[in-house]
Amino acid sequence: MGSPVSGTLAELYLQHIEELYVRHWIESKEIIYYKKCVDDIIIIFNHNKTNETAITSIMKNINEPLEFKATMEVNKSINYLDLTISRNINKIELSIYRKPTNANIAV
Repeated sequence: MGSPVSGTLAELYLQHIEELYVRHWIESKEIIYYKKCVDDIIIIFNHNKTNETAITSIMKNINEPLEFKATMEVNKSINYLDLTISRNINKIELSIYRKPTNANIAV
């Protein structure tokens, strides 16, 4: 932390983890969708092949100091970055998400 190269090193390490672990899940179709924005990751997985407990357990055991916090979908919706992503019968709906601490101050 604090070093000009820390962001680059963190990104390289996350790419290494993706190559070792995530690639297998994607190739086996356990994970249907995987996208990362800096250190925020969204994963959509096949419920017939895996579950959130298995994914969370493996991710937490990759490296002890690496902190992995899973946020699960609630009522078919999840907040990711500044979006609320909602699942409906045949579509995905996106809306703007504001954290409860948002002051709504224009800059």
